[in-house]
Amino acid sequence: MKNTKKGQKQRVVVWLHPEMIEKIELVMQCDNMKNHTAFVAKAVDFYIGYLCTEESTAFLSDTLVGTVKGTIQNTENRIANNLFRLSVEMSMMMNILASGLELNDEQLHHLRSRCVREIKKSKGKVAFEDAVAYQKE
Repeated sequence: MKNTKKGQKQRVVVWLHPEMIEKIELVMQCDNMKNHTAFVAKAVDFYIGYLCTEESTAFLSDTLVGTVKGTIQNTENRIANNLFRLSVEMSMMMNILASGLELNDEQLHHLRSRCVREIKKSKGKVAFEDAVAYQKE
C-alpha cells in the first residue's frame, strides 16, 4: 500500500461477477449515484459499521426507518383522534348527568378522590358493576 495524504483516494482493484455488477448498477440508478466509487464507498462504510457495532439497527436502511416512522406516526394520529372523540363523548355524557344531578362541591370532591384511587388501584380498568355497587352503599 502506498502512503497517501489524508483525504486523498487510493485505487483498489476488485473483481466481481457480472450479475453483481448489474445489481450494483440497478441500485446506483435508484439512488442517483454517479459512479461505482460512490456505491462501493457507501457499501463499505455500511458494512464496517455493521461489523463494528452490536446493534445493527443503527444501519437499517433509510427506507425501512422511514416506513417504521410513518407507521408509528399514523398510529399516533389514529390514537389521538380516537382520544379526542372519546373526550367529546365523555364531556357530553358528563354534562347530561350534571344537568340531572344535584351534587354539592364536597360530594363531587369526595367522588373524584375515590375515582382516582380506584383507577390507580385497577390500573385504568373500570367496571360499571363496581360503580353501581358503590352507589348502592
